[in-house]
Amino acid sequence: MKIREREKTTMFEKVIAAIREYNRIIIHRHKNPDGDALGSQLGLAGILKANFPEKEILMVGDTSARYAFMGYTPDEVADDAYNGALAIILDTSASALIADERYKLAEKTVRIDHHIFCEEIAEIEVTDTSYESCCGLMAAFAMECGLAVPSDAAKAIYTGMITDSGRFRYDSVSPQTFRCAAFLMEQGFRTDDIYRNLYADDFSFIQLRARFVLKIQFAGNGVAYIYTTKEEAATYEADTFTISRGMVNVMGEIRGIDTWVNFTETDEGVLCEIRSSLYNINPIAKKYGGGGHAKASGATLKNKEEAMAMLEDLKALGGAQ
Repeated sequence: MKIREREKTTMFEKVIAAIREYNRIIIHRHKNPDGDALGSQLGLAGILKANFPEKEILMVGDTSARYAFMGYTPDEVADDAYNGALAIILDTSASALIADERYKLAEKTVRIDHHIFCEEIAEIEVTDTSYESCCGLMAAFAMECGLAVPSDAAKAIYTGMITDSGRFRYDSVSPQTFRCAAFLMEQGFRTDDIYRNLYADDFSFIQLRARFVLKIQFAGNGVAYIYTTKEEAATYEADTFTISRGMVNVMGEIRGIDTWVNFTETDEGVLCEIRSSLYNINPIAKKYGGGGHAKASGATLKNKEEAMAMLEDLKALGGAQ
């Protein structure tokens, strides 16, 4: 069953009805989590524990060194725990990206997401691209359903809103973003605690950024890119998230650059993070099996040749304007 965006109130009603129906709820999100994935997962878990203390609320998925300060620890969940359980999948546009595919074992599934719709992956689908983050949807969910939000949960959700909105700078930000942010701040937490952890970098990270700045190449037609081989990545003493998503925006404020992409070789393929200040690059990401947002998308490519083919597509996008 797919529920369309215009039925937002109905969508939340179906989600809360499913939550009330099940005594065990297991929360998933995408692999290699960013602040929004972890914030929405931690936030929803906190909300459900506070409002439904009789229920068992569990979280699964990999961890992130970059966002360790958020305090995420996955639960140990046996396969049979999914029997008769509800699985909620957050911040994920495609099934291949879900951390822990055992969500398929659950009796019922729900997906809440803000990315451009790629495929149906749950029985109840909540996809609303008008939100800057999945965390924004978590705040709206709590507000519309009249749920209490503990301070720690509000802090986690607010953190995800910050990271996915670029500190409220991206053009995905709207009046509803600030309504949700205000609601969260009313729950009582210190924003300086968040910013101190997010933007106070170790000197080693600053050095790594400097190395990536020196790797920037210009492809033409307003396109910049960085390509990191597996051999190079092994010398950086940083995790894949930091090298890939963490470094893409070193190209983001170069005058004359409208689109930029960071390619990172891994054992699974070439991770690709694409950003643009002007163009909808999502169709190109989808062409290569990825997805995301209009101006921020990603994909995993087979090899360097495919990466260079994508680069040509991005150049053509700029040249066609």
